[in-house]
Amino acid sequence: MNLSQTDALRAYARMMNTLDARHIEPLLAENFHYSSQWVFAEIASKQEYLDYIRPKLEAIAKSGAKVYAEMAVLEGWGGDPCVVMAQGNPSNLVATVLAKVDGGHITRFDMGMVPAPEEATRSGKYPA
Repeated sequence: MNLSQTDALRAYARMMNTLDARHIEPLLAENFHYSSQWVFAEIASKQEYLDYIRPKLEAIAKSGAKVYAEMAVLEGWGGDPCVVMAQGNPSNLVATVLAKVDGGHITRFDMGMVPAPEEATRSGKYPA
């Protein structure tokens, strides 16, 4: 399977927009890593990430808070694809998500404010 960064990010956006980790689970490498400026330590395995993200998605669903994961491109950062995250409404941007893929699997997601989501060229596409 030839998985691109865009495919990986689309799966991430779909997971966040539907609050369902099943969209991403089969795509994660066993040695998957996740880094976020809001998570104390880097997550260093597929299972550890799933154990982290499933309760987080459930909590978002129970809270009724709306999250928006939009496909975008970082033109000023080499044209890399990304996902911009928003909370409450699509204009309240809170983070940028980047992906790395290798061997047909997602090996890494990085979430943070650098590069800033405002720097991305937004697509208006919210995979569901």
